[in-house]
Parts: sequence; structure tokens; C-alpha cells
Amino acid sequence: MKSQHSSSDEDEHQLSNLGYCWWRSAAKFDECVRLKSDIPNIASLSPRIRVLRELERLALIAHEGLNEVRYKLQMYRSGDFWVPTGGIKKEEMDIPPVITILLVGFSGSGKSSLVNLMYSVLGRSGLIPFAQTSSGSASKYTTMYMEEHNVMRSLQGGFCVYDSRGFSYGKIGDALEELSSWMSDGVHHNQLCLRSGDDVLLEDDAETAGLRPSSKFVQRTVNFSMVVVNIAEVYKALKASDSKPLEATRELFHSPALRYCNENPILILTHGDLLTTEQRIDIRIRLCERLGISETNGVYDIVCLTEYGFLAEESDPVTAYAVTEAVYRALLISDRGHFPKKNLQDWAVFLFSWSMYLMGALFAFLADLCSKLGRRGKLKH
Repeated sequence: MKSQHSSSDEDEHQLSNLGYCWWRSAAKFDECVRLKSDIPNIASLSPRIRVLRELERLALIAHEGLNEVRYKLQMYRSGDFWVPTGGIKKEEMDIPPVITILLVGFSGSGKSSLVNLMYSVLGRSGLIPFAQTSSGSASKYTTMYMEEHNVMRSLQGGFCVYDSRGFSYGKIGDALEELSSWMSDGVHHNQLCLRSGDDVLLEDDAETAGLRPSSKFVQRTVNFSMVVVNIAEVYKALKASDSKPLEATRELFHSPALRYCNENPILILTHGDLLTTEQRIDIRIRLCERLGISETNGVYDIVCLTEYGFLAEESDPVTAYAVTEAVYRALLISDRGHFPKKNLQDWAVFLFSWSMYLMGALFAFLADLCSKLGRRGKLKH
């Protein structure tokens, strides 16, 4: 009979030989291993060691933690993670029936592939791609419509994920304006994301565009967001002395519209498998440093599904657990940010404030009009 220690060593050896533990070939990984038996001062560790320790944490709990967190998501109902604060009861809180998580990012960042990964891991959908991606034969495809996805594939699911159209690095101003409208006005399934120069893209979709009853779908208030970044693209641009993707990502990530409950959006790093181990770690550190955030807290390096799909749980348990934890974290933050329902007094104050604002605008208009008429009368004399 093997001892617990020898069994643990054997499991460690098997894990180190698997492809999904890609970071174990990185420089200074041996130093990270030596720190396992100690409780070091995290602040004194280098960013590289902190990243390696975070990846090791995910690998350590991936196998047993996946089913536990996935079960919590299956049983989750909107508001389950709300904690009583301020002496207000849960019944008095304005909690939506469904928590909405919005995926945002630039074109080709992997948002649709991430949705398919969620279906595979959370909804146990196997090899079925639910969202069309821009890979393979559909390389010119772009998400033209907002798409609501019930990634748990449950009739009683407490949350949904929205796939959005990717932004352009060269039009970050327009991107932030469109993003603000999504966050303030809400989103609904099949909502058309129309931009200048889309006439050609809509030609192929002209026949089906009129068949989409988009106005009949429920308008969702966005409760939290995930920013999806193609780190392979950002890395290659930096190597070519092009900092535009990095700077555009920084502006998008720090958009005031994405701040919720005083928390940053969750950062999802994709396409890291297209880089070497050292490149993958270095671009993560450099990106987080430019964004001014921790390289370990709220950041997940995820290998998304291909257009054909694959069983992420069996082939890469670390990625499967990472995407599950990311969704779980998003729901925790979302349920912290609910506000009390408005009562009659609140509505009265709201209506009074608006009436005063309208009266002020009216008097300002009349004053301006009278001033113009007065100047015109003087000119006649």
C-alpha cells in the first residue's frame, strides 16, 4: 500500500507531464516549488513567482474543486450570494430575476469561443458549438447581434452570459460610447450592433434580419462584465513596436461604465497557447502592469474552444476550473452591488428633481430667446 506522501508525489509527477500544466517548464519554476512548504510574504515575491503560484493553485484544486463550484452555479438563483448589509432585508432589495454577465473585447479576442467553453464546462454540452466563432472557414465572421446564452442549459438558471460584437483598436472612442449605452440602457437578445461601414457585412444577413423579432426579447440590465483579451495579438503587436492594442485595452478596461461595486471587471486572457511559455507569462505580467492591476487577482488565462469544440474538462481541467471560478467570482461581485427598491418617497423626490430640472431648462431657453429678441430690436433702431 502506497503512503499518502508517495501517492502525492506520483500525482505531482503525472501532472507535470501533462500539456495543460504548460507553466511548469518556465524559468524560476523550481524557485516556486521550493516556496510550497513555506508561507512567504506575497508582497516580497516577484510578479513571475506570483503568477506561477496562482497557476499552481488552480492546478491543485482543479480536479476536486470543479464539481463543487459547478454545483454551486447549477443551484444558483439571482441574489443567492447577497449578504445582508445596512439593516435592509433581502425582500427590500432590487434584485433582477437573472444576473447578466457581459463579455466585451476587441474583434477576434475569443468571446464567442469563451461562450462555447462555458457551455462545454458548465452545461456539459460536449462537442456542440453554440456560438459561431471567427476561426477556420468563418474567419471573416463577426458577431453582429447581441447574443444571450444560458450556458448552464437550465430552465431555472440564475444567470446568463451575453456575447457582444468586438470593438476596433482604431476606434476606441466609438467603442467606449457604444459600451456606455449597453451599460446604461441594457441589452437584449438579437440586438443589432450597427456601425459605420456595415453595409457590406449586412448584405449576407439581409434576408434573415427582418425575421429577428429582437424587440420581443427581455431587456437585461448588465450586472457585471468580463474583458476578453487576445494576448497573442497584443504580444505580437508590441514586438512590432505597435502599442495600439495594449493602450486600447487599457482604455476599455478602465472605462467608468465597467466599474461595478468598486471592482474592476474580470480579465480573461485568451490565445496564450499560440505563444511560448516565457512569452505567455511575460505578456500577462506586462499587460497587468499597464492596466495597474494584480497579475493574479481576477485574471484568468484560458484556452478557448476551437470552432469544432472539445471536452475541456477531460483535456484541460485547469482551464475548465478557471472559467468556472471566473463565473462564480462574477456572480459574487454582482450580488454585492444590489440596491434597495425605490419607495414612494424616493419616486416623489425623483419626480420633483426632474420637474425642477425641466423648469430650469425652460427658463434658460426663455431667457436666451428674450436676449436674442432684445438684441434684434436694438439693431432695428
